[in-house]
Amino acid sequence: MGSGIWSTDVYSAAASYRAAKGTSAFAYSDSGARATHEDLDPYGVATRESRDSDEHPDSLAIAVLFDVTGSMGGVPRTLQTKLPDLLGLLMRKGYATDPQILFGAIGDATCDRAPLQIGQFESDNRMDEDLGKILLEGGGGGQKTESYELAMYFMARHTSIDCFERRGRKGYLFIIGDELPYPKVSRRQVRQVIGDSPLRDITTKDIVTELTRAYHVYYILPAGASYAGDGQVLAAWRDLLGQNVLELDDLDAVCETIALTVGLGEDAIDLDEGLDDLDEMGSEAGQAVGRALARLDRRTLAVPEEPGASGVIRL
Repeated sequence: MGSGIWSTDVYSAAASYRAAKGTSAFAYSDSGARATHEDLDPYGVATRESRDSDEHPDSLAIAVLFDVTGSMGGVPRTLQTKLPDLLGLLMRKGYATDPQILFGAIGDATCDRAPLQIGQFESDNRMDEDLGKILLEGGGGGQKTESYELAMYFMARHTSIDCFERRGRKGYLFIIGDELPYPKVSRRQVRQVIGDSPLRDITTKDIVTELTRAYHVYYILPAGASYAGDGQVLAAWRDLLGQNVLELDDLDAVCETIALTVGLGEDAIDLDEGLDDLDEMGSEAGQAVGRALARLDRRTLAVPEEPGASGVIRL
């Protein structure tokens, strides 16, 4: 996947058409759907691919996965309204030449009808269409855990990205949530949701180690979420991802935070330049983004180098 060119005009025309018809950008979910859309069902999927092409010779894989349980269900709606801002910063400002973006959603495999939803890596307006197919189930198990580890398993073992495989450049994975992952990837849940047959459970630390070989992984905890600022949640994710845990005090700044994080990671900007770009485009997210990214040092990522080991991987 990943062909085509993003068009803000096409995006605006689609938004105008929905407004005229009185339909939602998330019409699938808002129409009363109760199951994962077939296009986002991870069961039996071999790979989601981000590929180079004549049209996009320097592809960069960027995946954005949302927790859609409880108070987090509004995050995709916020991001959908800001897609032009995200693509504008990535492309017009040169943060990434050929970004290919995948959207997906995370629930709870112990109780939800749609515990994992995974779109395709797209370069054009089909990314907006994938967002619109997400089921905003709003469930969750009523505790402080969701199935983030199952999503990380899929991204580690069921994606293939040319930026890493052909050029040794890691892709980016952003997980937006407010709760803990389960401590292990359950082999039973993998069979039920994804269709693989692993021989054993896999610790969440081990799957993070596997995942971070190909992706820069970030966890964003936004203000307004049920567990915003929760010390236990932040400590658990920092144990897994080190400094790549971002506290964001403005939910509306998610797109800008993602864009500037990629710009920093690709050495296209420094933080001050990125904040100037936000000012230039008239964004009011600068202060929130600046606070979220102020301590981000792209030279190091604190994660285990091998399962069971600890240390710092130099990027």
